[in-house]
Amino acid sequence: MTKRIWILITILLLVTGCSPKDQDKVTLTISAAASLKDSMMEVKKDFEKQHPGIQIVFNFGGTGALRKQVEQGAPSDVFLSASKKDYERLIDRGLIDSTLGGSFLTNRLVIIAPESSSDPSLDALSHSKDKLAIGNPAFVPAGNYAKQALMGMDKWDAVKDQLVLAKDVRGVLTLVENQSVSLGIVYASDLTASKKVKSIQSISPSHHSKIGYYAGVLQNSKHPKEAAVFYKFVISDKRKETFEKFGFTKG
Repeated sequence: MTKRIWILITILLLVTGCSPKDQDKVTLTISAAASLKDSMMEVKKDFEKQHPGIQIVFNFGGTGALRKQVEQGAPSDVFLSASKKDYERLIDRGLIDSTLGGSFLTNRLVIIAPESSSDPSLDALSHSKDKLAIGNPAFVPAGNYAKQALMGMDKWDAVKDQLVLAKDVRGVLTLVENQSVSLGIVYASDLTASKKVKSIQSISPSHHSKIGYYAGVLQNSKHPKEAAVFYKFVISDKRKETFEKFGFTKG
């Protein structure tokens, strides 16, 4: 009987493509800002190669939406935020381990247009029916920075009625790629994700607050030891080259 049971188990493992070794892996869920997607997929590859016993699963989205998910009890192990405010809110509510958290990246804003366009501008936009896409400032850090920048450049009143609000910064990129809008404001790091858009203007950091990224281990993590390993891997100076390749600045 025992022999038959093992035969059945072996058949099931072959059919499902699993192995006892795979079943022993710890799976970490990482809630990460959408703008980190491309760089974090490379980090995942490097991490899993060095830590074969840990599997990484990402939940990408707008930072505000991810923060709400954490507050509502959604299972997650590490929070990677594009917003200091959202990060600190989770700290204040005791949802992030304050000893395993902090700033690890910076970014900057650029105005983009479809690659095939004839270099439109914000000034020209205000005299046309064309649209400008930004992340929703109420939920998306990139959108909040974009609003600050437009106000800092005295452009907000001129373009506010022509805004299209996206659920995250990658949504802005898609709208510009599809030529659904004439212009968009995204992070410089998003430019590496598309060959269908081009940067037409870098926005001076003096027009908005510092764009920082924050990492933290969540208190409700079911695997705090492994989550701490991943957190330390992400913030390590050894990741500098990877993040810089995708348009970020380490620090």
